[in-house]
Amino acid sequence: MLLTGGLKSLLPHVLRRIIRFNRLSISNTSGMAEGYKQANVVILHKSLADDFEKFCHANNGPLPLLYRSKPGDWKCPSLSSDSDIRTDCPQYRVYEHGAFTGSVKSLKEYSEQLKDMVTFYLGCSFSFEKAIQNAGIPIRNVEQECNVSMYKTAVPCYSISTFCCNLVVTMRPIPEGKLEAAVLATSELKEAHGAPIHIGDPGLLGIQDLSKPDYGDPVHLHPGDIPVFWACGVTGVEAVINCRSPLAFTHSPGCMFITDLKNDSVTVGSSREVPQVYCISQDPLHYSMVSAEAVQKIKNLENLIGIDPGERGIIHLHRPDELLKACLAISHARSVLITTGFPTHFSYEPPEENDGPPGALAIAAMLQALEKDVAIVTDQRAMDLNKKIIDDAVQLGILKRPVPLLSYRRENADSALMFLCENGNPGRPRFDHLIAIERAGMAADGNYYNARKVNIKHLVDPIDDLFLAAQTIPGVTTTGVGDGGNELGMGKVKEAVKKHIKNGDIIACDVEADFTVVAGVSNWGGYAIACALYILSTCEIHDRYLRKAVGFPQLLKMVWLSALPSVTKEEKLLKALVQHGVRSGKTASLEMEVDGLPFYDTHSLMIEKLLQEVQQ
Repeated sequence: MLLTGGLKSLLPHVLRRIIRFNRLSISNTSGMAEGYKQANVVILHKSLADDFEKFCHANNGPLPLLYRSKPGDWKCPSLSSDSDIRTDCPQYRVYEHGAFTGSVKSLKEYSEQLKDMVTFYLGCSFSFEKAIQNAGIPIRNVEQECNVSMYKTAVPCYSISTFCCNLVVTMRPIPEGKLEAAVLATSELKEAHGAPIHIGDPGLLGIQDLSKPDYGDPVHLHPGDIPVFWACGVTGVEAVINCRSPLAFTHSPGCMFITDLKNDSVTVGSSREVPQVYCISQDPLHYSMVSAEAVQKIKNLENLIGIDPGERGIIHLHRPDELLKACLAISHARSVLITTGFPTHFSYEPPEENDGPPGALAIAAMLQALEKDVAIVTDQRAMDLNKKIIDDAVQLGILKRPVPLLSYRRENADSALMFLCENGNPGRPRFDHLIAIERAGMAADGNYYNARKVNIKHLVDPIDDLFLAAQTIPGVTTTGVGDGGNELGMGKVKEAVKKHIKNGDIIACDVEADFTVVAGVSNWGGYAIACALYILSTCEIHDRYLRKAVGFPQLLKMVWLSALPSVTKEEKLLKALVQHGVRSGKTASLEMEVDGLPFYDTHSLMIEKLLQEVQQ
């Protein structure tokens, strides 16, 4: 590509004139007319124009509409003072009945047909390249003097009439330390596609090989670069192909229409609009986005549940931002498996304590409201008890419907993999995320201990196997919630447990989870996860990232709000647990009587504080 410093600084109307008279040999317009908006172009018959405009509005991430012409109008006065869409892109593509029939430098020979056609000018990511450079971030395709890489994804756009296709994205390699700067530089430039829609492994978008783009050129990553993907206006080309209209035109990918509009610098205002980036998985590499406001709320939740009413030293187990990262991972999951159950009253039947099940059901209720698949796995001996608890939760209005109840048996070395994946195939996991809350965890010697060092292995099925197997399955992440260090998933903080928790050298769980949520009472951790998922679901930045900027924002706040935990819900559920013989597992100093029911005196206040944080 011929691209000099002069071309970068030339004004748009001068560049259009040079392009119009075919006096420049270029392969793309990336880096030209720095600071000015560029546009994708789609030209369709006027009978299709209204539906295509609706398609753009329904998928405004890839298709931000800058201008729609009238039939036969070759100019766009709101975008440029002097232009002719028949000549002012470096190259065009011609489509007949959805088939690509050739590239042309000019559309003048189609002037008669164009009289009945409408031109759509759509925002382009080339427009934000100067903003990225101003943030001190290299543009690798400009450095390598090639077109940007563009890929078809497996992400379906929102369909309108005959317009349906999958999202197309551009990829730019960004140094890992500059990810948040790149997001900040582009997030408010919504007419240039705005913030990225995916950061990390391309396979999560259905892209198999970065070296083989569907449009544009391969762009090489430098050591330390992370692939970052933005929605792309070439999505419109795919929509034209699938529409199969008798005749349509588009720009050739990378050969944009250069407008006279400047990309004004945008200052992000409130924390609600400031995006932050967090890594939620290393295998595959996956980052998520969330607003600074939502982050602060979830940090506040984490601080609230971190108090230590039993003075057991759990402050030493705390890891900052684990609640946030766990809930971001859960938010991206489609199917979640929950386990709970800690037998402490081993001389009674049933031996379970009532810390764990309420928190597990609070998480399950929110997952149901978010329309995710959720199941619970428990000990074989406790199946009947848990079925009764789940049925009670449905009758009490805590759950919308029963949660599937599963048990796990270790029959051979592949049992855990067969349980978690279809036919034991790690490429087809049944669950994206596993959560253990107040679940007895295996110690280093293979036994299971309560806080008093009593071995309860005979009461515990080896559900730890599932968490160990999950470590070998790409895309499956895990969370452990505990309040003492002997719970499943607390292996991540086992050294701190051994040092700071009474009997920690014996009872410490040896099995790690990816994320460890530490709470004064494990139920609080479950309630905090439910509240944090609500906060994420109502965060516009996170919602857009989840939907890949296609379709419309979710408007189910009342449904989600009704799924949150409450004092009333917990009181009812704890009464039901008492009726089934489930007892309190905490010390008497933490209990009080509420209608004859053992109830922790700190619980009501904790739930109220969590809900206040959510609703602020």
